[in-house]
Amino acid sequence: MADNLVIVESPAKAKTIEKYLGKRYKVIASMGHVRDLPRSQTGIDTENNYEPKYITIRGKGPLLKELKKEAKKAKKVFLASDPDREGEAIAWHLSHALGPDNDYYRVVFNEITKDAVKESFKTPSEIDMQLVDAQQARRILDRLVGYNISPVLWKKVKKGLSAGRVQSVALKLIIDRENEIRKFVPEEYWSIEGTFKTGRSKFTGKFNKLASDKQKTKLQNKDDVDKVMAQIKGNDFNIDAVEKKEKKRNPAQPFTTSSLQQEAARKLNYKARKTMMLAQQLYEGIDIKKEGTVGLITYMRTDSTRISNTAKDEAYDLIESTYGKEFTGTQKSANKAASQDAHEAVRPTSANRTPDNMKQYLSRDQHRLYKLIWDRFIASQMAPAILDTVKIDMSNNGVLFRSTGQTIKFKGFMQIYIEGTDDTEDDLNSKLPEMNEGETVTSEKIEPAQHYTQPPPRFTEARLVKTLEESGIGRPSTYAPTIDTIQKRNYVRMDQKRFIPTEIGEIVNEQVVEYFPDIIDIAFTRNMEESLDSVADGKKEWREVIDEFYKGFSPQVDRAETEMEKIEIKDEPVGEDCEKCGSPMVYKMGRYGKFMACSNFPDCRNTKAIVKEIGVKCPTCKEGEVVERKSKRNRIFFGCERYPECDYVSWDRPIGRDCPKCEHHLVETKKGKKAQVKCTNCEYKEDAS
Repeated sequence: MADNLVIVESPAKAKTIEKYLGKRYKVIASMGHVRDLPRSQTGIDTENNYEPKYITIRGKGPLLKELKKEAKKAKKVFLASDPDREGEAIAWHLSHALGPDNDYYRVVFNEITKDAVKESFKTPSEIDMQLVDAQQARRILDRLVGYNISPVLWKKVKKGLSAGRVQSVALKLIIDRENEIRKFVPEEYWSIEGTFKTGRSKFTGKFNKLASDKQKTKLQNKDDVDKVMAQIKGNDFNIDAVEKKEKKRNPAQPFTTSSLQQEAARKLNYKARKTMMLAQQLYEGIDIKKEGTVGLITYMRTDSTRISNTAKDEAYDLIESTYGKEFTGTQKSANKAASQDAHEAVRPTSANRTPDNMKQYLSRDQHRLYKLIWDRFIASQMAPAILDTVKIDMSNNGVLFRSTGQTIKFKGFMQIYIEGTDDTEDDLNSKLPEMNEGETVTSEKIEPAQHYTQPPPRFTEARLVKTLEESGIGRPSTYAPTIDTIQKRNYVRMDQKRFIPTEIGEIVNEQVVEYFPDIIDIAFTRNMEESLDSVADGKKEWREVIDEFYKGFSPQVDRAETEMEKIEIKDEPVGEDCEKCGSPMVYKMGRYGKFMACSNFPDCRNTKAIVKEIGVKCPTCKEGEVVERKSKRNRIFFGCERYPECDYVSWDRPIGRDCPKCEHHLVETKKGKKAQVKCTNCEYKEDAS
């Protein structure tokens, strides 16, 4: 019989830990929280010092009964939930739900490896009530906001709407950006680019300024360009200056939760929720044949970029043995330190478990994320890259052109990994021919180009996460559910991986801005997060934080209930009639996005998917047109409009041409950002134009 009971959140974590601890320990999963505020009411007594009303979560009764039974039999009960505020709160709720008759011990570990788990059980501690109170304060704040604003929106706007502290700010950021784009007035500007030749080598350069101008010459219209072009005499340009520099480029730091979500969105096209789900799986344990079940990464909810000395030393040894000593970026630690730390970055639990070695044990998605984490960590411990940069200034009759280039002199961390960006990547290898001051080069062609300034870009998921973090809004663990919520509520939609607000989103934002200005004020929300941190640090009492907020918030709720006018949202007409009853069809929003429905609902329940013709005959029946549709998971696919008579379907878009080799139809497929045309039958491929 086991002497000790260990309670963790998930079955996967329980399975991994039980293998490490042996027969004297029984490990059971609580499946997350066992107690929470009731769903049917606010559950906060605002008249009695904000006392929360906690109840057993529906469906958790049998599990709680089993936990109580096992706790009675055990000499010690170890609460081993995750090492963060939420995990601390789960441990506290468990201790209350199981009763005071047990000896409770809190154990935390940053990674689920045999050494880290065993070490944590040697030094158990007590529940950290400061972290518990910080979690309680956040939960109660969110409940007060959601359960007071949402009913007002249901009454005045539409059923099913919601508002929240973080989601309302995220929505406002997206709408503010959309308004910037709408108000944006493009401005004309020009550039002049030349192709030059020295010996047999060619290179390009751009007009920089006129010698008579102190600052860079602006080319705002064609007259400005004509003035410059008229001043150029002949094809010879003199090399006025050659400036060579050596530039160091440092590696990015190891991942935090936020930077992991951003980079996974950029490089892997993963949504924040998917990234966190996969990271949870890698953290909780993967069955590696020789080692058994082991956690492959450290805890994935962290704001820290710190790395333990043990992990640094392991990375140092791997880098030295694989790439050479010159690629190592740090000295080995003088003193060995335990690898277990609740405030480390997201990193592999062992540098020696390389992505190639782990590939056979992981799904494709797990492997891609693990490789991203492993690459980033190893690169972060490598030497800086060294770039040779060159700047050439050329002139012709007082017209100055400039050419810049760079080459990688020493790859350093770039041997493994380069951080992604939402902007255009710089060309790391744009080599210029060898030139010296005083030489002459020849221009082959000089071409002006007209441009217009572009509006600020819409938010990608990565950019939105970064902006929320930089603004101090929410915490990394809240970003995935926040982004999920504003999409489920149909406040925003995605177009080419960027957020666009919907009509209902703009209406909700308008009402929240007018009646609940504090909720969407970035400074106010940031200060609230800082107050929650102060609770976690023991500098503030949690009820004081709630009281400060609620005294200002409660009058705003009263005002909204009395002054907010009812808004009628009319369904957008499709422009065609229902084939069943003749009533006009309208657009509706459902769980899987927009669809067409009869306006005579509920008398007529006719619905149709929205389809988009792509101007290509069906390659199977040769009669119907190919149309674009959406699956239940909101993924675009292509099929024949004559379905079910014709069952043609494809994830790739047919382009209306046949293969020149075998005469089967061609489709366009995308791999990352690159599009390619390929045959559905043979190996024929071509670049998409």
